[in-house]
Amino acid sequence: MEIKGLDYNTKREKLLMPEYGREIQKMVDVAVALPTKEERLRCAKSIVRLMETKVPQIRENSDYEQTLWDHLFLMSDKQLDIDWPFDVSGAEKFHNKPAPMPLPQGDIRLRHYGKLVCELLERLKTMPDGAERDELIRLTANQMKRDLIQWGHGSMDDEKVADDMARLTDGAVQLDLHHFTFELFNPQTASASQQSSKRKKKK
Repeated sequence: MEIKGLDYNTKREKLLMPEYGREIQKMVDVAVALPTKEERLRCAKSIVRLMETKVPQIRENSDYEQTLWDHLFLMSDKQLDIDWPFDVSGAEKFHNKPAPMPLPQGDIRLRHYGKLVCELLERLKTMPDGAERDELIRLTANQMKRDLIQWGHGSMDDEKVADDMARLTDGAVQLDLHHFTFELFNPQTASASQQSSKRKKKK
């Protein structure tokens, strides 16, 4: 249903800098159309002061005045002909989008263990016997069990950890469950941590 006389934002021209609002944009358009450079500069200075009150947190930046003039330059679509008090040649940087970051995970055979555990298992394949290797096996096995509790529906099967560790190291690590003792884990705490993480993601 369309009611005559109502002005909808969806039908208006898109704002270049929406954080300052449409009224400020209208003022910028007026400033661009003023006949003399002196009038345009005087109007621009007044607009910048208003822009600062619209976004007061901008004053937390040491170069906020430069930023305000850069924004004014962009809002005028680079058409405001004045003697700029700041160099606005780099104003376009505000519209540059950062290059997408590549995902670091790569190929993970069992995603619930994550990249770090997979890297540890790869290292264990070629690591010489000794106390350092035994300690790394202990740390890795316990982390694998934590991951299973959090992402494996509360599973606490020690044999599952031993089987995965042997398989993912191509048999280089054979966990002896008769002598190896896992740390004590509380599956309810792990489950609560997982639920909290899911709620944060939803927000």
